[in-house]
Amino acid sequence: MVHTGRSLAIDHGGTGGGHGPGGLRGALGRYALLPLRIFLGVTFVYAGLDKLTDPGFFAASGTGSIGETMRQSRDAAGVPALVDLALNSPAGFGYALAAGELAVGIGVLLGVLGRVAALGGALISLSLWLTVSWSVTPYYLGNDLAYLMAWLPLVLAGTPYLSLDALLAKRRRRFGRHLIG
Repeated sequence: MVHTGRSLAIDHGGTGGGHGPGGLRGALGRYALLPLRIFLGVTFVYAGLDKLTDPGFFAASGTGSIGETMRQSRDAAGVPALVDLALNSPAGFGYALAAGELAVGIGVLLGVLGRVAALGGALISLSLWLTVSWSVTPYYLGNDLAYLMAWLPLVLAGTPYLSLDALLAKRRRRFGRHLIG
């Protein structure tokens, strides 16, 4: 009987066994996605800045350019129409990609519209998987699919801790209580 009550208390954040909402188990559960959030945020900020600081990246052709990368991946892409769209304006696509990566990375790191930022990261990863890394075999060697899967928990959970989203939610709750009395 004691074990049943104890496990219910732990599962629901109660005080069973000293592992309640303020205990170590509760804290670990609340902050479980923080390492993933930091990794993805830093990685996407770095990727965006790396593109913006490489003048050869935005060229329509040449080694390391977005245009050349798109042309090389076009025939093996899962959705060649996406590559064709990017090839209409390689520099414009490159700048949009870099800006998107920066916005997603900063949004996730600061926790500003965390679910929206994570969805943006997932969409960037999905588009890169369907184009540039589609032909990688075996599939688990292609990093864009792994990034897509890594974004999904943040799409579902958002950035509820150590974030501007959490701070704003707390202020809304406090303001609402004051308003109601």
